[in-house]
Amino acid sequence: MSEALEMTTFRLVPGLTGADFVRANRDIDDYLRRQPGFRWRRITEADDGTITDIVAWDSVADGRRSASGIMTKMADSPVHATIDHATVDFRIVPVLHEVT
Repeated sequence: MSEALEMTTFRLVPGLTGADFVRANRDIDDYLRRQPGFRWRRITEADDGTITDIVAWDSVADGRRSASGIMTKMADSPVHATIDHATVDFRIVPVLHEVT
């Protein structure tokens, strides 16, 4: 199977909402759509305010390449100011099993 999931969990800067985070992601969404291997993205918010950002890629390498660009090419994105960076847990893992 050739698919990988980029999964990031974090909390927002106090006073911001999930809707604020989604609005701040407009340029990141455009960036992701242009990246080789991009499949889809989902953003969730748990009852405790934890945000989970999941991006599906054709491969781990595609996900790593894109993630690097978000921190360099997209360093000026407003999204970075919405995240409490001390709470970030980031990983890219290959998919082991899929049911459709």
